[in-house]
Amino acid sequence: MIIFPAIDIRGGKCVRLTEGRFDAETVFADDPAAMARRWALEGAEYLHVVDLDGARTGEPVNLDIVAGIVRTVAIPVQLGGGIRTLATIDAILAAGVARVILGSAAVRRPELVKEACAAYGDRIVVGIDARDGMAAVEGWGVSGGVGAEELAVRMAAAGVARVIYTDIARDGTLGGVNVAATRALARAAGIPVIASGGVSSLADITAVRAAAGDGVEGVIVGKALYTGAVSLPAALKAARGEEA
Repeated sequence: MIIFPAIDIRGGKCVRLTEGRFDAETVFADDPAAMARRWALEGAEYLHVVDLDGARTGEPVNLDIVAGIVRTVAIPVQLGGGIRTLATIDAILAAGVARVILGSAAVRRPELVKEACAAYGDRIVVGIDARDGMAAVEGWGVSGGVGAEELAVRMAAAGVARVIYTDIARDGTLGGVNVAATRALARAAGIPVIASGGVSSLADITAVRAAAGDGVEGVIVGKALYTGAVSLPAALKAARGEEA
């Protein structure tokens, strides 16, 4: 199972939001690239980066910073936030990003998802962010009018190789991962799913690992790493089934 340390960028800084609320922000570092270097040195295999400004504006805002992260570390980076055109996808991948995450576009422009998957295969990931089981769009501020599981099934049919599932109500709360919903979504879609939102302890890592047989292939860890509630080396051991 893969642990994805999260680096959320807003205003050029590394921040974390609570429940996706931009009015509930905590700044953890002024230099996202330095934070990326730290996670890489601690053993991270993959980084999960989100351009929060891009998620609000509908187009990437911090691509220069993301490119700096890519140059800084030797591990792959996946990026989401405001990616809504094929030209934008082209530019991001050309900057060295390994995988692009489409969020709102999955609901608003499913044809874009199909085109992107046809062009880039498994370098395209869809992020399904849900509140009370319903997908949300536009930086989590608007309901997409479709159930998360139904959207996952549609995306699998469109050629998407994997999905990131975030329970918005748990994101940034340290309230525990919604493993049951993540497992159900993976079963429904039949493609690998990365869990996101709510990791608070090594017990959450172990719980997600137990769902690997249902198609849950990894988990994104954000606030728990930044507050020190979970150390990355210990999380990596838990992901491998080893004692911390």
